[in-house]
Amino acid sequence: MYQQKDGYHRMAKKEGYKSRASFKLIQLNKKFNLIKKGYSVLDLGAAPGGWMQIASTFVGETGLVVGVDLKIVKEKFPNSFFVQGDIFEDETINKVKEIKEEFNTIISDMAPNTSGIRSLDHQKSIDLCYRALELSLNLLQYKGNLLIKIFQGEGTKELIDDLKNEFHYVKISKPESSRSASRETYVICKGFKKRKLKIIEKELTEESA
Repeated sequence: MYQQKDGYHRMAKKEGYKSRASFKLIQLNKKFNLIKKGYSVLDLGAAPGGWMQIASTFVGETGLVVGVDLKIVKEKFPNSFFVQGDIFEDETINKVKEIKEEFNTIISDMAPNTSGIRSLDHQKSIDLCYRALELSLNLLQYKGNLLIKIFQGEGTKELIDDLKNEFHYVKISKPESSRSASRETYVICKGFKKRKLKIIEKELTEESA
């Protein structure tokens, strides 16, 4: 297990990645095709910038990546912007909207500051997941994708059920680069549903005008 950890750490240094967590996004995107060339991506909890860096290479010159975190990401990446702030604050989200109103994909590697109390850490993780879902309802394009990290526990099933109400495809996956002993896993959500309802409502409004 620790040999694997050290292996990914060495590989990250060799490839010039910000952290070993970069491999998690690489592996998940290879498997689920969440980010493509030309996509706009919102990265929640972006510091220290590992996922921003990888997402920037995925979207290419015609794409866009916006990272958000309380901690600053100092390094600049191509076609990327960084917003420093709290994702629970409207002011922060408004700054994101000034850059881009809607995104093809939202990714979140957010994790709470752990206390060592399993149930408390799980609940904090669930709270972050629900905030990512809430932001998706406002910032994600119709048929868009969401990728979130979760510490598994008793609230996982309810979260998955709520995600299934909003997305056509929901699956739990643990990338190879995650430590086998870690409770962290990732939820992949594809095909955002409810934007379609808003599109239909807009079309009906325009027709009746």
